[in-house]
Amino acid sequence: MLTMLCNGHLLIEDIPGVGKTTLAKALAKAIGGEFRRIQFTPDLLPADITGASIYNQRDEVFSFRAGPIFGNVVLVDEINRATPKTQSALLEAMEERTVTVDGETRPLPRPFFVIATQNSVEMTGTYPLPEAQLDRFFARVSLGYPSRDSEIDILARQQISHPIDLVQTVVNPAEMMELQNEIRDVFVHDSIREYIVDLVRATRENPLLLMGNSPRGTLHLMRASQARAAMTGHDFVRPDDVKAVAAAVLAHRIMPRAEARARGETTNDLIARVIETVRTPVPVN
Repeated sequence: MLTMLCNGHLLIEDIPGVGKTTLAKALAKAIGGEFRRIQFTPDLLPADITGASIYNQRDEVFSFRAGPIFGNVVLVDEINRATPKTQSALLEAMEERTVTVDGETRPLPRPFFVIATQNSVEMTGTYPLPEAQLDRFFARVSLGYPSRDSEIDILARQQISHPIDLVQTVVNPAEMMELQNEIRDVFVHDSIREYIVDLVRATRENPLLLMGNSPRGTLHLMRASQARAAMTGHDFVRPDDVKAVAAAVLAHRIMPRAEARARGETTNDLIARVIETVRTPVPVN
């Protein structure tokens, strides 16, 4: 939800069957938007995503047939099972919110929110996402296995029907876009901006990292902190807001060195260590 409020895109790295598709459908239904699902496979072509111009023999003209990318909430399932060429077809859509086919640029529906799922790169038939595409994702999360009590609750709720049938629309797409604009008005003190920059710069200077965060990561961290503040009932960003979202926003943009991987340290662990090295500003009330 935070990622959607920030007008970003979400990468979910997890195993099959933990509810990623259900999550995307529920969000689309909650905002009254159009849901689309794209199953990535090794033989998928870019035109299968963006759409293509089809020749109409009767009218003797080419007409554009929109691909499944034209939706409000688009689930890209198993994104790393497609080839890099097909993966790159998402770059323009995710960044510019447009699709260019045969030299003509077409706008995508608003709001436009991509939820991509990724299997572990150790699994058979997967291609690592290029850094340029990883950087386009606002945040990366992992749903993980549910707790024992939650899994028992899942069985009880789905014995007769699926709970997603009960999801109601709470905002329309236009209202969601208004909320996205309001997030930008959450106050960010100069000391918080400096703290965000110092955190990001620390990822670039860390000896355990080959690559730190880009300026896009800096902007996304500020925006995520604003959204987190708003979602917790505050009209200004606190240091705790920055720390709470740092791993989700920054971890997928860094590249650990071999020694860090050999010690079994995850990117989330490394971001946590970076946070410990940067002085926390005094909270501003």
